[in-house]
Amino acid sequence: MTNLTQASHELFFRPADERFETLAELAIYCHNQREHSRRLKEPSAVFSPEVQNGRLTLRINGYQPLSLNQWSFSQLCSIAGVAKDTVNRLRPQTAAQVLTETLRERSEDDLDFQALAFDDSLLRSVNSERYRRLWNIDLVQTLQEFAVDFVPPQKGFNGATGLYAGQQDMFCFLIDPNGWTDIGGELFAPGFFVWNSEVGRRTVGISTFWYQSICGNHIVWDAVEVTEITRRHIGRVRDTLAQIRQAIEQLAKKRDERKDRFAKVVAKAMQTAYGQDREQTQRLLSQAKFTRPLAQKAIGIAAESGGFSIWSMVNALTQLSRQTRFAGSRAELDQKASALLNLVAA
Repeated sequence: MTNLTQASHELFFRPADERFETLAELAIYCHNQREHSRRLKEPSAVFSPEVQNGRLTLRINGYQPLSLNQWSFSQLCSIAGVAKDTVNRLRPQTAAQVLTETLRERSEDDLDFQALAFDDSLLRSVNSERYRRLWNIDLVQTLQEFAVDFVPPQKGFNGATGLYAGQQDMFCFLIDPNGWTDIGGELFAPGFFVWNSEVGRRTVGISTFWYQSICGNHIVWDAVEVTEITRRHIGRVRDTLAQIRQAIEQLAKKRDERKDRFAKVVAKAMQTAYGQDREQTQRLLSQAKFTRPLAQKAIGIAAESGGFSIWSMVNALTQLSRQTRFAGSRAELDQKASALLNLVAA
């Protein structure tokens, strides 16, 4: 088992205007992003840094000057071969002069570039001619069509849902909250991360997994069967959409197969007594390493639901687990509770 922290990083990293409540809201944002973006394909592009209204801008051939965001500024400095941190400390006029001198050497190499402008005013990126763009909206629409049973997890401590997008990239964290099933005597549910960048900030890919719990920091605890597909934005990058669709379909297929097997185990657990009375049930729970206070609470819950079947005890212990404050303790209790199903899993 492993703990996955990618979604936790996004939770802490993303500002409020890059967080979305639903896939539908994310799709609207990504659609507008594509509609307002324009590709400037310029052979032997001439880059002319200028200062407009006290800010550094970039004129590409005959187009109007474009302002820079953090990512396009980093790309420009990389093309010029100067350190971004150094240029950042200079006055706009001095920075324009430094970049003009260093870019002049680059222009002699007669390289081709493609730029992406937003609303004809902001330079989102400058990429080489080999770069192949995959729009975020195409990926989100794939999720809307093929991940219909998957939703964002519970909100993180700061209210973020796990759906993010900005000028540089996008990231989605989705789970099936009804997909719980037994794997090796423990309860797991399926989920996945998916990501992309329209500007070359990161690869496009998907990571599928089965998890036991998710905390308020969006750390995925005790994940198994973690599988990742990732691809750079070159060549036939759109083929990745089909691979992502297949990964989601395979995850859902395995979920359904496991749920069918699990349903049979649950049915048998509901018909099989764990203990004949309170005393015997208390003794068996003690032998299974449950504390006396916890066992007594579970017995009380099970008694109210009609008896001491294996399933009623698992259900009672799971309810008590949800009241446990610490994620590690919850995961341990969930594992011990689901292990009772091994009594009828054969």
